[in-house]
Amino acid sequence: MAAWTWRFEKADGAEVQPAVQPEEFTTQGDAESWIGEHWKALADGGVDQVRLFEDATEIYGPMSLHAEAS
Repeated sequence: MAAWTWRFEKADGAEVQPAVQPEEFTTQGDAESWIGEHWKALADGGVDQVRLFEDATEIYGPMSLHAEAS
Protein backbone atom coordinates (compact mmCIF):
# COMPACT_ATOMS: atom_id res chain seq x y z
CA MET A 1 0.00 0.00 0.00
CA ALA A 2 1.25 3.47 -0.89
CA ALA A 3 2.17 5.96 1.80
CA TRP A 4 1.27 9.59 1.18
CA THR A 5 3.45 12.14 2.96
CA TRP A 6 4.01 15.89 3.02
CA ARG A 7 7.38 17.64 2.84
CA PHE A 8 7.40 21.00 4.62
CA GLU A 9 9.63 23.77 3.28
CA LYS A 10 10.67 27.38 3.57
CA ALA A 11 10.20 29.57 0.47
CA ASP A 12 13.73 28.67 -0.71
CA GLY A 13 12.94 24.93 -0.63
CA ALA A 14 14.83 24.14 2.58
CA GLU A 15 13.05 21.44 4.58
CA VAL A 16 11.68 22.50 7.98
CA GLN A 17 10.00 20.71 10.86
CA PRO A 18 6.26 21.43 10.93
CA ALA A 19 4.50 22.91 13.97
CA VAL A 20 1.86 20.18 13.60
CA GLN A 21 3.19 16.64 13.17
CA PRO A 22 1.44 14.80 10.35
CA GLU A 23 0.73 11.13 10.16
CA GLU A 24 1.38 8.87 7.19
CA PHE A 25 -1.71 8.82 5.02
CA THR A 26 -3.09 5.86 3.06
CA THR A 27 -4.84 7.97 0.40
CA GLN A 28 -4.19 11.24 -1.41
CA GLY A 29 -7.59 12.50 -0.25
CA ASP A 30 -6.71 11.92 3.41
CA ALA A 31 -3.42 13.79 2.98
CA GLU A 32 -5.14 16.70 1.24
CA SER A 33 -7.90 16.85 3.88
CA TRP A 34 -5.25 17.00 6.61
CA ILE A 35 -3.39 19.88 4.94
CA GLY A 36 -6.72 21.67 4.51
CA GLU A 37 -7.32 21.43 8.25
CA HIS A 38 -3.80 22.36 9.39
CA TRP A 39 -2.38 24.75 6.77
CA LYS A 40 -2.87 27.86 8.94
CA ALA A 41 -1.03 26.40 11.95
CA LEU A 42 1.73 25.16 9.65
CA ALA A 43 2.12 28.60 8.04
CA ASP A 44 2.08 30.29 11.45
CA GLY A 45 4.81 27.86 12.53
CA GLY A 46 7.16 28.85 9.72
CA VAL A 47 6.23 26.55 6.82
CA ASP A 48 5.99 28.48 3.54
CA GLN A 49 5.18 25.66 1.12
CA VAL A 50 4.51 21.93 0.93
CA ARG A 51 5.07 19.08 -1.50
CA LEU A 52 2.99 15.90 -1.62
CA PHE A 53 4.68 12.53 -2.15
CA GLU A 54 3.35 9.06 -2.86
CA ASP A 55 6.11 6.90 -1.42
CA ALA A 56 9.24 8.48 -3.01
CA THR A 57 7.41 10.04 -5.99
CA GLU A 58 6.58 13.75 -5.86
CA ILE A 59 2.94 14.19 -6.90
CA TYR A 60 2.86 17.98 -6.80
CA GLY A 61 4.43 21.01 -5.24
CA PRO A 62 5.61 23.32 -4.14
CA MET A 63 2.22 24.58 -3.00
CA SER A 64 2.31 27.84 -1.06
CA LEU A 65 0.57 28.05 2.32
CA HIS A 66 0.33 31.83 2.06
CA ALA A 67 -2.79 33.53 0.77
CA GLU A 68 -2.41 35.25 -2.57
CA ALA A 69 -2.40 39.04 -2.38
CA SER A 70 -5.35 40.43 -4.30
